[in-house]
Amino acid sequence: MHTITIYSTPSCPYCIRLKSYLSQQGTSFTNIDVSSDKEGLDKMVSLSGQMGVPVIDIDGQIVVGFDKEKVDKLLA
Repeated sequence: MHTITIYSTPSCPYCIRLKSYLSQQGTSFTNIDVSSDKEGLDKMVSLSGQMGVPVIDIDGQIVVGFDKEKVDKLLA
């Protein structure tokens, strides 16, 4: 089982697609809404060096953006 954290905002279309994709796969994840969680935002920036969302942490591997191929590879 993988440990997955998604740093996202409610209005981000790529965030919505990513969460929908993982849910359809039956993959559980923790979502952190960085638009309302300052601590989560700080952690996201510290992990990725990015302000853009989504940022996905899969078992400590960071993926910036909804890169389906990379996500699938890390979950395989």
